[in-house]
Amino acid sequence: MPKLAGFASLTSLAEEQVTDKISRRLVAGDQCMLVVWSMKAGAHAAAHQHPHEQIFWILKGKMEFRLGNERRVCGPGDMAVISGGVEHEAWFPEDTEVVDIFAPPREDFLAGGTPAYMRK
Repeated sequence: MPKLAGFASLTSLAEEQVTDKISRRLVAGDQCMLVVWSMKAGAHAAAHQHPHEQIFWILKGKMEFRLGNERRVCGPGDMAVISGGVEHEAWFPEDTEVVDIFAPPREDFLAGGTPAYMRK
């Protein structure tokens, strides 16, 4: 997926079906990336870590999230900052929409495909 400069709308961004329960739309600049996730009930992002700083923001639904050794149930309006290198994991007991911001952009996401921690 190419990087963007200038204006766009969420609906104009291609939706990528990552798994049968996970899809995403993303936009990236030179220094950061925004990803809008649609997670269906039962989706799981297995334990993983990456060097990118990440901020998540729940738009709707519910996410059970583990950040390091701390575990919380997050709902609409909740957010967290995840430092690079910190292990985290997420479970989605209901349909959920989440926004992630990564800095720098994740090259693996720009390349497309399913991250290893989202594969069954």
